[in-house]
Amino acid sequence: MTLSKTLLAAVAAVATLGGAQTALAAGHGEITVGYFLEWPMPFEYAKQMGTYDEALGMKVNWVSFDTGTAMSAAMASGDVQLSVSQGVPPFVVATSAGQDLQILDVAVSYSENDNCVVSSGLEIDKDSASELAGKKVAVPLGTAAHYGFLKQMDHFGVDLASLEVVDMAPAEGAAALAQGSLDMACGWGGALRRMKEHGNILLTGAEKEELGILVFDVTSAPASFVAENPDVVAKFLKVTADANAMWNSGENREEMLEVIAKDAGMDPADAKSTMDTFVFPDIDTQLSQKWLGGGSQEFMKGVAQVFVDAGSIDKALDSYEGNVNIGPLEAAKGM
Repeated sequence: MTLSKTLLAAVAAVATLGGAQTALAAGHGEITVGYFLEWPMPFEYAKQMGTYDEALGMKVNWVSFDTGTAMSAAMASGDVQLSVSQGVPPFVVATSAGQDLQILDVAVSYSENDNCVVSSGLEIDKDSASELAGKKVAVPLGTAAHYGFLKQMDHFGVDLASLEVVDMAPAEGAAALAQGSLDMACGWGGALRRMKEHGNILLTGAEKEELGILVFDVTSAPASFVAENPDVVAKFLKVTADANAMWNSGENREEMLEVIAKDAGMDPADAKSTMDTFVFPDIDTQLSQKWLGGGSQEFMKGVAQVFVDAGSIDKALDSYEGNVNIGPLEAAKGM
């Protein structure tokens, strides 16, 4: 089960293109930001209200992706300047391959909303997980779901070589699981919800956390873009933080939910149930030792080692400290 070397090579090869192209995009008075559909978050309210355009003084274009690995490739090519809610594992995969990306904030923590689902027909649970040997599994490689899958299989003692692992985006995995062409599928968000209609999880979010499987996303960007546009980045993070604070206050949730659900391409009830499993930490919390003050850097090193041990990436960086830039977030705090 080896992550496509073609993807890793492409990421590394075009990483140097990002600087000139992202600067050019900002110079023309607009930027492009990546995000996920069926992944409802407070920033989408600000997105729909035009708050980002107003705060940044430029047009913000938005493009949706299926996986965080696709976000990395788009940032490497210069097509995207910022990515909201990129998973830490795909970020680690890209930076381990040489792409100069930086984490700018903690977008969301969601241990209950990223998991693997076993087909109900197999009747396999955590007490019989060894029966997964020889089964066909859909995993979006290089993502948070991939990392969680590897850690769970290690925990249950399931030999990866005994599995037939196919690289599929969550939505595709959910459809294949429903059709009965898979034994297990891994994913998040709306796709995970659909997977659960045809199977069961092995471990709860709390049980995964006990194994050290933290699940959180970040806002990321090419280091060159951040260096050349620090004010733009800080203002972007400020709008995001304000939207999170608005949601966390609970005072305007009904109004926000309608807008967020529409932007995410979801029914409001489904969006609410998804967001109920999310935690949106404030800036002070993000800057704490648990997160960007050191915890995230250590966690990335652990994620990288799991991928190295599984043969998914060739090597890890000596340290990921240089891939976290708290400067813009500290500036946003002072705005």
